[in-house]
Amino acid sequence: MTHPLHAAARLQQPHTLALRRALHADPEVGLQLPRTQAALLAALDGLGLKLSTGKRCTSVIGVLRGAHPGPTVLLRADMDALEVSEDTGLDFASRRPGVMHACGHDTHMAMLASAARLLSDRRSELHGQVLLMFQPGEEGLHGARLMLEEGLLREHRPVSAFALHISATVAAGLVQTRAGAMMASTDTLRVTVTGRGGHASAPEQALDPVPAAAAMVGALQTMVGRRVGVFDPAVVTVSHLWAGTTHNIIPETAHLEGTLRCLSDSTRSRLRELVHRVCEHTAAAHGCTAEVSLEPGYPVTVNDAAVVERVRALTTDILGPQAAPEMPDPLMGGEDFSYVLAEVPGAMAFLGACPPTISPLDAPANHSNRVVFDEDSLPDGVALLAGFALSELAGAR
Repeated sequence: MTHPLHAAARLQQPHTLALRRALHADPEVGLQLPRTQAALLAALDGLGLKLSTGKRCTSVIGVLRGAHPGPTVLLRADMDALEVSEDTGLDFASRRPGVMHACGHDTHMAMLASAARLLSDRRSELHGQVLLMFQPGEEGLHGARLMLEEGLLREHRPVSAFALHISATVAAGLVQTRAGAMMASTDTLRVTVTGRGGHASAPEQALDPVPAAAAMVGALQTMVGRRVGVFDPAVVTVSHLWAGTTHNIIPETAHLEGTLRCLSDSTRSRLRELVHRVCEHTAAAHGCTAEVSLEPGYPVTVNDAAVVERVRALTTDILGPQAAPEMPDPLMGGEDFSYVLAEVPGAMAFLGACPPTISPLDAPANHSNRVVFDEDSLPDGVALLAGFALSELAGAR
């Protein structure tokens, strides 16, 4: 038997699809998304929300006041696209060369806008208010942090927060989440190794930074395997390595870039210290010096255990008893909803949207230029977002 809220979300599907497809066809990247912001403001108009926009980024905040006094619950959707050239063949594919909603943020915005419509119709059931957070700059630009710095939580301090992230590699009809660390911290590593240039035929007269940089790549992997516990995992990946200009000249400098991923603050702190030590000492062993830069990225995304249990119960109530399997392992990807979860007890969950014609194991993943999401899964997300606010604001728990 279909849950009433899910039935209502299905009735909203024309609105959800229209907004999703319009946003998908017109993606924007970064912190300044004026067309996306305008589309959202139009979609939310007439719902009785108190709307405001950001100053440092084109965020949108909506406050829906319930009929009864009570606490605040936060629901979040991210807004930005990726610098990816779409190759899906969809009728509503991106019209912007080199830009695509390859991570599903278009679906997040559409689902939250439709959830706002459902909640607006059920204002009489709300004991408190719903804070709708639409944020740009999730893809590495700290948009959530900027919104917090601008006072997102100043007037309405939420008692709980919830966000959905659509996934093309989770089967439709399933919602996965877990208590504790769900996604990793994300720091960027940059190293410049400096030696002394010379002719390639006489390396003994130079201080070659290339073998020093190459040795660092191996040393960093050994560091992780020998200094980080297997039950608190970390990843160090060197993904960019370059030096020199031609085949017969030893360059003065070599460069490498990569990423550090951790699932705890303690390991993150220790790994940052170890990276400096390994790179600097490896360079010194080759007679070179190393300038090491670690740019802080997102914190670890940590879900509150009590909120996770409420999300699971809500999921089984709306979607059925098999819909909420426990997420087996954390992901080493990062999320800037982590900034919100550091301030407010809450949870993020992955909404399954693998197309029915393909196995989740074979489906192009989020961030692929070929990723496609099953749009029939969107009412699941609409119902869960609205249901979370309704259940949290149903009165005294």
